[in-house]
Amino acid sequence: MDSPLLTIRNLSADPLKLILIERYEAPSSPPTPGGGVNIANITRSFTALVTNTTSTAAPTSPQLAENAQNFSRHELSVALKPFKTTRTDIKSAEKSASESLRLTFEHRGEKYRLDVPSPTPGSNTLVPLTPNPQMSYTAVYHKQQAHLTLFSSTDLACWMKNLRDETPLPALSIPGTHNSPTCHRALPSVRCQAVGVREQLENGVRFLDIRVQPESPEDASKDGLVLVHGVFPISLTGSKYFRDLVNEVHAFLDRNPSETVIMSVKREGPGTHTDAQLSRKLRDHYAGDVHRWFTAPRIPKLGEARRKIVLLRRFGLEEGLKKEWDGQGWCIDAETWTYNTPNDTCHSGDVCVQDFCEVLETENIDKKIKFSEDHLRRAASCVCELPHSIPPTDATSTQAEHAATKTAKQPFFVNFLSASNFWKVGCWPEKIAAKLNPAIVDFLCRQHHSAEANEKAGTTGDGSTGIVVCDWVGNGGDWDLVRCIVAMNAKLEIRERSLVGGEGEGKAG
Repeated sequence: MDSPLLTIRNLSADPLKLILIERYEAPSSPPTPGGGVNIANITRSFTALVTNTTSTAAPTSPQLAENAQNFSRHELSVALKPFKTTRTDIKSAEKSASESLRLTFEHRGEKYRLDVPSPTPGSNTLVPLTPNPQMSYTAVYHKQQAHLTLFSSTDLACWMKNLRDETPLPALSIPGTHNSPTCHRALPSVRCQAVGVREQLENGVRFLDIRVQPESPEDASKDGLVLVHGVFPISLTGSKYFRDLVNEVHAFLDRNPSETVIMSVKREGPGTHTDAQLSRKLRDHYAGDVHRWFTAPRIPKLGEARRKIVLLRRFGLEEGLKKEWDGQGWCIDAETWTYNTPNDTCHSGDVCVQDFCEVLETENIDKKIKFSEDHLRRAASCVCELPHSIPPTDATSTQAEHAATKTAKQPFFVNFLSASNFWKVGCWPEKIAAKLNPAIVDFLCRQHHSAEANEKAGTTGDGSTGIVVCDWVGNGGDWDLVRCIVAMNAKLEIRERSLVGGEGEGKAG
């Protein structure tokens, strides 16, 4: 039969090898009273990757594992290099489009198995066939294209721990959420998230988008900041407060000191209040502790930011705060960018943003997807400067000083996947996310920073995604978009492994 050939993209930092292919007839018969296998039970036996740690439960049908006989078995040796796409001559199906492929991979003598396609949507873990395996891998299979993407499974609660302290934050691929705390029962288009901030952080999110309304704005002694979205409260059951959210973030960082959280704060909400009032309340009541907050007016390296909240301000400063940090101001400046922009850079030069948010008709969702993919390409084309990978500029300047000068020119690429139209149900945040999130997963797996894409665009780069700000991640336990974003850091890890000093130097303890 005519079927697409299997393509495998290895997005892990490890060289893998495909060593065995087995083919099985897909289950097709309903269960009988006297026995047999219930297809619903088979479906449930496949374990989607929905927890914060990589599961070792088999994404394999018991029927294949115990009862079925393969009708084809082929030993081979196909090398799968890190961050390379391999187009094989292996048909995705021989007898029927519904048949199953069992693939066995090898890395350093350890074997891992995967059955594709899975009857459940989303990613699956490879089953280790070796006791006490050293590695764990995750797979995303796009059946229509017969495209398999492999990446290293990661503990999402502490995914930054293997990255070096010298790493500039813009070099990272960082999952974020838009209007992060809006997981409560609320008015249409106000709710943008499926789960709360704690669950987001435990599952890999490291950028939070927060909107606040100052209470008692003229009384600087009061610390009340209400969480809002536009002019609306984020919950119909009572006000939610910034203080509780900050405590939750600090508690997470205490449990995971290798991590940092970038927090974008913007003033919104009804009433009369000013940016100056907000900035003073934040400085005096929240972000004054330099051991828990990074508030310098520059982008830090990862080592400077671990166990801290990095404050990115979308508000103006009170006059007194403009004198902070030797007159350079306070916090990373993202005060303004063009509304509804497909691509704009803040006047500070620290943030380059895609925030096309007015998707007035469902037909415009494709336009939003294109803008989002374009911004991913911009982020991917950058090459971060690492201290040990570049020479000093002269005899008196150190490598670190030169790196700091270079990396200051690389902005955060902030890519909002969010959009909505209050007046059209098909354009509410959850509806747009249901189309946009899978499209970006597909793009990251099959196209992002691929050799073909780089050749076509005439660019190279590190392949970072930048900060990808999402709606409705974790819905129904689906964290695939977050996992794909985090997986893109593997190429940066490969670069850092080659630095002077060896693999262990400069990492979080």
